[in-house]
Amino acid sequence: MYENLVNQSVSKDLISDIKNNRLPGAVLFSGSEASGKLTAALETARILSCHASGNRRFDCTCPSCLQHKALTCTNILLLGPRDCFLEISASKKTFLNAVNSNATFLNAARYLFLRSIRKLTLRFSDILWQGDKNLNKIGAVIQDINENLEKLDFPRELPDFEELEKICDGLEKKSLDLETDYLYDSIPVSQIRNMEAWAHIKSEEGKKTIIIENADRMQSSVRNALLKILEEPPADVVFILLTSKRNAIMQTILSRVRTYNFKDRSVTEQKDVITRVFHNESFSGSINQYLLTFLPVKPEDIKGQSDLLFDSVANRQLPSIAEIVKKCGNFNPRVELKIFLENIMLRQRPMKNTPEGAEAAFETTKLLRNTWDNITLYNQTPQGALEILLRDLAALNARGGNIFKCAVM
Repeated sequence: MYENLVNQSVSKDLISDIKNNRLPGAVLFSGSEASGKLTAALETARILSCHASGNRRFDCTCPSCLQHKALTCTNILLLGPRDCFLEISASKKTFLNAVNSNATFLNAARYLFLRSIRKLTLRFSDILWQGDKNLNKIGAVIQDINENLEKLDFPRELPDFEELEKICDGLEKKSLDLETDYLYDSIPVSQIRNMEAWAHIKSEEGKKTIIIENADRMQSSVRNALLKILEEPPADVVFILLTSKRNAIMQTILSRVRTYNFKDRSVTEQKDVITRVFHNESFSGSINQYLLTFLPVKPEDIKGQSDLLFDSVANRQLPSIAEIVKKCGNFNPRVELKIFLENIMLRQRPMKNTPEGAEAAFETTKLLRNTWDNITLYNQTPQGALEILLRDLAALNARGGNIFKCAVM
C-alpha cells in the first residue's frame, strides 16, 4: 500500500488506520504543494475498493485496482481547481522518452501520462457538471480526449513513434484548452449539490470516494453545502479533502474531519521523486521548479514583464499591455498569470514600511485579486484585465504621492 507515495511518512499512519478499520468517513490531507496529497488520495480510493483485501498493493491486478490505476473507476469523484497542464507536459516527455529508448520503465511511464490527463478529465464528470451551461461543449472536448487516450491505453499496442508523438501533442493541447477554458478556480455550489445526490446512491460494489482538492478555496455557500453532507455522510462514502492552507478551512469542517499532515520534503527527497516518477536524474531542485521548466514561457521572462508593469507605474509611464500579454504567451496556461501577479505582490512589499504604503499595498493586493478573478472567473481577456489593473495602480500611485517609487529596484 502507498508504494507510489514517495518520501512521505504519513503513509504509515494511513496504512495503520486502514488495516485496523479506523479510517473515518471524512479526512483532510494537509501539506504544501507537490507533497503527494492527491497521489495519496487516489491511492486511498484504490485501497478501499481493492478486491484482494489481504494484499492491496499498487501492483494488484484485481478488476477494481486496474480501473483505479487507470483512473477509470466509476466509484470516484474528483472536484476542485488544479494546474494540471505542467504535470501533463512533464509526463508526456517521460512517456515519449521511454518509448523512444524502449526503457524498462515504459509501462510505468505509460500509466504516468494516462493518469496525468485523467486527473484533469475526472473533474469534468457528467455527474458534477449536470445543469452547467458549458456541459455540451465540455462533453465534445472530453470525447475527443478519451478517443485519443484509448489509442494509448492498456492492453492496446502503441502506434509507431511518429503517430504516437502526434497523438500525445494533440492530447497535451486539448488538455490545456480544457483546463484554461472550463476549469473553475473555485468549486460551484451546483457541483456540491450534484455530488451529494450521487453520494446518496448506494454503491453496487466497494466504497465511493469523493476527493476535493484545494478545499481552502471554497466560497462560503459551497462550504455550507459541503458541511451538510459531512454532518451525516453516507456509510459507503469516504470524503478526502486536500489543502495546502489548513488555517483557511472553516472550523466547523475541521471538526468533522481527521487531519493527516504531509511533511515538507527536503530538496534531496524531492529530487528523488523527480528521478523515480519522471526519470530525470539531472535536475537539481524542487518538484515545482521542475514542473515550471515545462511552461511555454520561462518564469524569469514572465517576472521580467511583471517588473516592467510595476516599474512603469512607479515611473509614471504607460507600457504596452498588448506587448506584455504577447510576451507572456497570453498567460496560457493560467499558472503564468499566477507567476505574473505574485511577482507584483512581492514587489510591493517594501511599501508596507509606512502607514501610507501599507494602505497602498493592501489596495494593491485587492486589485491583483480582482484581476485574477476577472480573467479566471469572469472570462475577461488578459489584455483587458491588465489594462484595468494598470489604470487602477496608476491612480493609486498618484493618490499616494508616487508611493510605488519606494519599491522600485
